[in-house]
Amino acid sequence: MTRFVSRRAVLAGAATVVATSALPFLSGCDAPGTGSASSGGSFKGVDITGASYAKGLQLKDFNGQVRSLAEFKGKVVFLFFGFTQCPDVCPTTMAELAEVRRRLGPDGEKVQGVFVTVDPERDTPELLKGYLGSMDPSFVGLTGTPDEIKAAAKEFKVFYQKVPTQNGNYTIDHTAGAFVFDPSGQVRLFVRYGMPVDDLVSDIRQLL
Repeated sequence: MTRFVSRRAVLAGAATVVATSALPFLSGCDAPGTGSASSGGSFKGVDITGASYAKGLQLKDFNGQVRSLAEFKGKVVFLFFGFTQCPDVCPTTMAELAEVRRRLGPDGEKVQGVFVTVDPERDTPELLKGYLGSMDPSFVGLTGTPDEIKAAAKEFKVFYQKVPTQNGNYTIDHTAGAFVFDPSGQVRLFVRYGMPVDDLVSDIRQLL
């Protein structure tokens, strides 16, 4: 089964699948995704070429500028939904993407990391900028109002949910995977958490 931040998220994600019958990567299916077009390549990630969802989004970056995926055409875009106080999945995912860019050498400049927060109340623009900048200065962090984040997550069929903690605070369970767009701006892959860096490098090379 696709790995989530916690067992609670797995159960909630499964409930989402039962309700929507939509995402193979949330149900733990290892078959190719919902895309109908043939990629012509052999990917390690889940091929969702031609998917009817994950078409795009418009949110503000940590400088207050409205950004969209369209402006990154010409690059492979790695899009991940997470939050800065995530203890493991989020920092690991973004650090591994930084390593992917390094291993690609000059081609690494053609890979754009985009991090969408699912915790806009706590993830201020300043916090996002420092968090991502410590991993790779090229990464872009996006945020918005709770309703805007909810709409973006719905477009990408991403699950997230606040979970109260014993100290009166909260953590967030969320889909632990990323979307990869090709240089033409088309969504091509869903990358599950824990995918080996070498496999991700291979997939991105194919898309480049």
